[in-house]
Amino acid sequence: ISEANTRNSLTLLESGRAAYIISTSSTGRDPAADAVKIRRRACILGIPCLTSLDTANAVADSFYSNYSEINTELVDLNAMRGEHLSVPFAKMHGCGNDYIYFNCFEPDIAAAVSSPESLSVFLSDRHIGIGGDGVILIMPPLSPANDARMRMFNLDGSEGSMCGNGIRCIAKFLYDKGIVKTRDMRIETLAGVRELRVNTQNGKVSSVRVNMGSVEYRKDGEAAYIDVGNPHRVLFVPSVETIDEQLKQSGADYPQYNNEFVTVVDPNRLQMRVWERGSGETFACGTGTCASVIAAVEAGYCELNSDVRVSLRGGELSVLYDGKTVYLTGDAHLVYEGNVLI
Repeated sequence: ISEANTRNSLTLLESGRAAYIISTSSTGRDPAADAVKIRRRACILGIPCLTSLDTANAVADSFYSNYSEINTELVDLNAMRGEHLSVPFAKMHGCGNDYIYFNCFEPDIAAAVSSPESLSVFLSDRHIGIGGDGVILIMPPLSPANDARMRMFNLDGSEGSMCGNGIRCIAKFLYDKGIVKTRDMRIETLAGVRELRVNTQNGKVSSVRVNMGSVEYRKDGEAAYIDVGNPHRVLFVPSVETIDEQLKQSGADYPQYNNEFVTVVDPNRLQMRVWERGSGETFACGTGTCASVIAAVEAGYCELNSDVRVSLRGGELSVLYDGKTVYLTGDAHLVYEGNVLI
């Protein structure tokens, strides 16, 4: 501060560009000392002031870890486990959109995954975890009129309202395991109850049709904004193979949406790439596929009540939109089952 009158540490703090201060100067209460002025101004402006390099390193480690107040597990120090738990899981995917599934119909498993937000960050990492686009809990329903309940968590631990590919895998799990014995199911999600019908081959579920419910649609310039349980922003482009930087930028500029880029091949076929909230680019997105077909129908590229095939990086999905309701059909696969220590 003493080295300049107009551009110094205090003016930097007042500019709003400083997020943290590391001040390791010697202690003292001399009001004329630069260090005291900086700390006092930091307190007035509400800027965190770290007085130890150990603390600063701990803060940096926390930022680097991808954990936040959303996905950090709160632990009861008086009831901590003395050892790791071995918890069964299933790795499943629909159209390449893979998740880690926990069968919370089993009370012991439900108790073990009490913090799915932090588990999603830890287990979904493809280098140090099981690897996936997130974690999905298969839970008993809240209403006896339904068969099950779904909760899904993205890579960053944030909870999603709906997952079109994930809910199909839940239907396969429930039917193949004999938990639900009928081919028609009702599964609760944060976006509402979804009705499903499973198709079987050799006694196992091969594909599932999902009634994705009602649709909210609006147009703003070149983009269509559509809610099919999750919010989507759909843009039509000449080729989905040449949009890598634009895809990443859209994820940064519109973080509140899943961003879909769509190329119209013909009235019954689309190509799509997606940038999902909390997960980045994924092989597929069920609700995003529905949003893309809805936008294509509203724009006149595709027809109502017509099955439209959508090619994604993970495979192909089929969507039918009748103007009010949208139906999604696609595969569901069990990759493997195992146990993980948590």
